[in-house]
Amino acid sequence: MNFFGEPSNADDALNLVETVAPNESACPSMGFKHRLYGFLGCAVLGILISVLGTFAMFSGNFIPFAVLYSVGNILTLLSTGFLIGPVTQMKQMVDPNRLVATIVFVVSLALTLVAAIWWKKAFLCILFVVIQSLAFIWYSISYIPFARDFIKSFVGDICF
Repeated sequence: MNFFGEPSNADDALNLVETVAPNESACPSMGFKHRLYGFLGCAVLGILISVLGTFAMFSGNFIPFAVLYSVGNILTLLSTGFLIGPVTQMKQMVDPNRLVATIVFVVSLALTLVAAIWWKKAFLCILFVVIQSLAFIWYSISYIPFARDFIKSFVGDICF
């Protein structure tokens, strides 16, 4: 609704999106607009927590860095549950196109925490965070048509 109580174009757009993307989210009683708010809130919170973790790293605190950065990445990944639902997301994560990125992300996330909490090795912690970040980026761009092909071609042209 706009200021005068009349339907707005935004409401029409939300209704169209709801028709195209039915509500299979983690919160099925929520309308698309509120699920979008949940998605944005969770994604922004995840990013902020990761940034806080980065500040901890610069102060030399690798355990808080590893935990905060990893939790931030998990929140950012889970934020899409508000939009597509957890079952759909899990199905997409194990899709053959994303399976390797998913496995590398989960394993590197676990190794980041192990390197920080049990091994207390800063270098390994940073190495696994870099791998975790690259895997998360590779996973994320799999949703953009032809993005992976473009990046492979671009890197191939530069390196070879």
